[in-house]
Amino acid sequence: MEAITTTGTFFDGLSARPQPVTLRLTFRLEVSGEDVSRDWSLLDLRAADAAPPLMRINHAQGSESVEFADAAFAEALTARCPDLNRTESGGGLTRLVLWSIAAGVSVLLTAVYGVPAASNLLAPLVPQAIEAQLGRSVDTQIAGLLGDPPLCNEAAGRAVLDRLTARLAEGMALPTTPQVSVRQHKVANALALPGGRVILLSDILAKAKSGDELAGILAHEFGHIAARDPMRSVITAGGTSFLLSLVLGDLTGSTVLVTIGQAAISAGYSRDAERTADAYAVAAVKRAGGDAAALAAILERITDADDEKPDATSFLRSHPVTAERAARIRSLAGEKPAGPGILSEAEWQSLQGICPKPAKLEKPRPDDKDTKTPTEKL
Repeated sequence: MEAITTTGTFFDGLSARPQPVTLRLTFRLEVSGEDVSRDWSLLDLRAADAAPPLMRINHAQGSESVEFADAAFAEALTARCPDLNRTESGGGLTRLVLWSIAAGVSVLLTAVYGVPAASNLLAPLVPQAIEAQLGRSVDTQIAGLLGDPPLCNEAAGRAVLDRLTARLAEGMALPTTPQVSVRQHKVANALALPGGRVILLSDILAKAKSGDELAGILAHEFGHIAARDPMRSVITAGGTSFLLSLVLGDLTGSTVLVTIGQAAISAGYSRDAERTADAYAVAAVKRAGGDAAALAAILERITDADDEKPDATSFLRSHPVTAERAARIRSLAGEKPAGPGILSEAEWQSLQGICPKPAKLEKPRPDDKDTKTPTEKL
C-alpha cells in the first residue's frame, strides 16, 4: 500500500499546547514529532468537526487528536478508514457530555476556592525582585487599559508627594519603599500594585479637601502593600485565567496579563483586608502628625458622589465603605491633633497642581480674521 505523508498538529487532550508532527498513512496512521510517537489503527480514527480545508481526526480510544490541511491526504484517509465518519452511540455521547460537565465544574471550583487559598500561601513567598518586575509589567498594562493617561510630574507637586510618601512610610512595616505615581484621569481611584507601586488617578486629588484626606487614601494603599494584598490579587487573577485558558484553549501570556491588569484596577479585597489597611492608614497618618479621621471623611464624601454616578469607576468600587467602617476609622483615630495638618496650605496647593494644566488657546485677533487665502474661504 502506497505511503502518503503530510505535516500536521498533534494535541494530547490534556493541554492546549499544539505540537508539530509528520503524518504517514499506510494501512495505519503513524504520527511522529519531537516528543510524539503514535501508531494508530485506522479503525480507531474518527473525524471531528472542522472548517475546510482543515481536517481534525480524533482517536476513539482516548483524547488525542491531529489536525492537518492537506486535501489529498484527507481524501486518501477517508478512503482507507471505514469508520472515519461513524458517530458514537448514545450512551458513549452521554458519558462524554457528563465527563465534560464534571471536568468544567472541577475547574470552576478550583478557580473559586482553590486558587484564592493557594494565593494566600504563595504571596508571602514571592521574592521582592520578582514582585518588582511583575509590578512594572502590571503598571504598564494598567496604563494601557486606562487609555495611556499622561503622568503628572510638575516639580513642586512631585517634591511634596515624595516627602509625604516618605513621612507615611517612615517607621511602618513595609516590604519595600513605595513608588507613587500620579496619572491624569477623570476618575477618582487609587491602585496598589505588586512591588510597592501605587497609582493615584488625578481626580482623587480633586476630590480631596486637605492633605490629611489624601494622606489617608495613600496610607490605606500602603496598608495593602504591607499585607501583600496586591500580590495575592494578582496570583488569584493569573491562576484563574490560567485554568480557564486550559479549558477554552486560549493559553497566551497576553491574555493572562490583561486579566491581571483588569483585576488590579477593580481589585476587591476582603473585609478583613480592608480593616487591616484602614488600621494601618490610621497609624501611619497619626505617626506623621495628621488627622487620621480624615480618611473616613473622604470615603463618605466619595460614597455620596458615587451614588449619583452609578456607572463610574471610583475608589469605592474596590474599597466599599460602610457606616461601620467609617465609625471604626474615627474610633481608631481619636482626637484631632493640634496644628495645620500633615501638609501646610502651600504644600497642599502645590500637590494639587502636580498635573499640568491644559494650555489655553489664544483668541484670534480682530485683524486676523481675513488672513486666509481666497482658496481657503469656501
